[in-house]
Amino acid sequence: MTDSLTSDAEVVALRTRLQAASWRHVVVLTGAGISVASGLPTYRGPCGLWTRPDLEEVPDAGMLARDASRVWSLFGPLREQVRTAAPNAAHLALARWEGRCGGSFTLLTQNVDGLHSRAESREVVELHGSLRRTRCTNARCTLAPFEDSAAHTRAPACPTCGEPLRPDITLFDEPLPVDAEWKAKHALRECDLFLAIGTSGTVSPASNFVRGAKYAGARTLLVNLTPMRPRHPDFDVELLGHAEHILPLLLGEG
Repeated sequence: MTDSLTSDAEVVALRTRLQAASWRHVVVLTGAGISVASGLPTYRGPCGLWTRPDLEEVPDAGMLARDASRVWSLFGPLREQVRTAAPNAAHLALARWEGRCGGSFTLLTQNVDGLHSRAESREVVELHGSLRRTRCTNARCTLAPFEDSAAHTRAPACPTCGEPLRPDITLFDEPLPVDAEWKAKHALRECDLFLAIGTSGTVSPASNFVRGAKYAGARTLLVNLTPMRPRHPDFDVELLGHAEHILPLLLGEG
């Protein structure tokens, strides 16, 4: 049964218990909720990108095939927000925790904003790619993904093959990057502490990561602004509140 913690005193008490253990393989999973304090929107939370009443369809592989410019019309403005956003206290707390961690540490993120790397986290696995990069839609093209901050609203042409360019992110109905998926599976097999932050827990395959961690025998924690409904049986503890407030307390900085 999941325990729900809401007070600072409860979080600090949990911190004491966690610090008393020696964790060999820590895995952290982050979602859009961790970046709200940096001024970036969530996807499925209140006022989330994919819950807007004017959005007729979510950006998926079919949309890209039909009209790459439609994908850019959704992500181009978000790219400008990502460019000007800065890591918040939650990102920084995780980066400092990694620096103190005595065992292995893997940070899996569903976010495409690059804020974990900018906070100087080292072992970051970008499950859904990065909005700060652009690549070609043509899988056979030799153009490598490249850093790109331009807020395109229409698909530019690839300078190598002429096909449309796209953001270097994973859309709905697209598989995860092979390297990212392999690193995630490898980390979860050895995980003994799993911490999920700011994620709805509804997007596969990341929604199944806690199950993999629990199967490996890990202690499992969720930090989220609102309770997960229905409760996920594989989370031991649910900490409710803003990530930028809870994480410094939980990880020994508050």
